[in-house]
Amino acid sequence: MSNRHLARTIAMQSLYEWDFNERKDDVVKVLQHNLKEFAPDFDDKGFSESIVNGVIENQREIDQLITTYAPEWPLDQITVVDRNVLRIGIFELKFSPEIPPKVAINEAIELAKTFGGESSGKFVNGVLGTIFKKMEESEEGKKISQESNNE
Repeated sequence: MSNRHLARTIAMQSLYEWDFNERKDDVVKVLQHNLKEFAPDFDDKGFSESIVNGVIENQREIDQLITTYAPEWPLDQITVVDRNVLRIGIFELKFSPEIPPKVAINEAIELAKTFGGESSGKFVNGVLGTIFKKMEESEEGKKISQESNNE
């Protein structure tokens, strides 16, 4: 398992625990406990904490994207695992420009397959794929608009 995959796994487990406990715990303390418990010698150089903090800081917008692109699934009816895998995937896709989109999507799919249900991988792939497609379309629209303004 790669270091970043392990960091994402621990971040997902921490977000899962935080969400499962109705967001009562300090998620960073949960993460620190999980790192110490499951990977005591692992130094991810703050990668898992940046994921957890990024998800929390952008949760409102991330959850709105989930609601928009999975309209048949109210947020509270999505399993806790799938919901938090989507949060990580969307965070990396939309707010982490250093993470290539295909990596963000593929890593989220792998987390969903490992920890979610039978159809979790397909569900996560569908939602993230649609969001990525919309992001590409809007970027293309911006480029066209900028080009016509420069003429």
